[in-house]
Amino acid sequence: MLTIDKLNQFYGESHTLWDLDLEVPAGQCTCVMGRNGVGKTTLMKAIMGEEPVSGGNIRYADDVELTRRRVEDRSRLGIGYVPQGRQIFPLLTVEENLRTGLAARSDGLRGIPPRIYELFPVLEEMKHRRGGDLSGGQQQQLAIGRALVIEPRLLILDEPGEGIQPNIVTLIGEVIRRLIAEDGLTVLLVEQKLPFARKYADRFVIMDRGRPVARGDIGELSDGLIKEHLTV
Repeated sequence: MLTIDKLNQFYGESHTLWDLDLEVPAGQCTCVMGRNGVGKTTLMKAIMGEEPVSGGNIRYADDVELTRRRVEDRSRLGIGYVPQGRQIFPLLTVEENLRTGLAARSDGLRGIPPRIYELFPVLEEMKHRRGGDLSGGQQQQLAIGRALVIEPRLLILDEPGEGIQPNIVTLIGEVIRRLIAEDGLTVLLVEQKLPFARKYADRFVIMDRGRPVARGDIGELSDGLIKEHLTV
């Protein structure tokens, strides 16, 4: 679904991503892990075109090269993105927030797909409330719902469980598995919570200093790898 080859990225004089290689198999959840500051969010932004890259290739789906495409083009190709911090529109209603995702659809659909409210019933219950009036967990559901409005083939989630209550974290994990099993979606996830990753991801990639240092099936995420690369 997504293949990254020798990707490099700089912030000024700081070399952030170093010849990074990554494979995201279709129909699975791949979890990117690592300590703070190792380049996880930078990688997600580079995939979406929000950070410029200085070299390498990002190939998506049917060998579509992404590195020179605009951000909006990547959404229209079927990539949904939920950034760290959610970035909903606080003064718009829930329904208006969801409708902002419709602009990225190529089929001209005007209504919100029923699937969104099926997965997140609270959004239908609160569709006339402003986004800024929702709890953190409700806002995260809204952010994921907005990304799903385009009916993506690839969904990128940057720490979806950050700062929200455990029951909503569980709901999000269950939604990820439903989307994979029922819709054939591919998920690329940044997550720091080990129990969440072990329960809901299929594969893991551990990053350190801008490059992967370990990867494999989630069952291969050993205590030794955790101690070496993830504990603070």
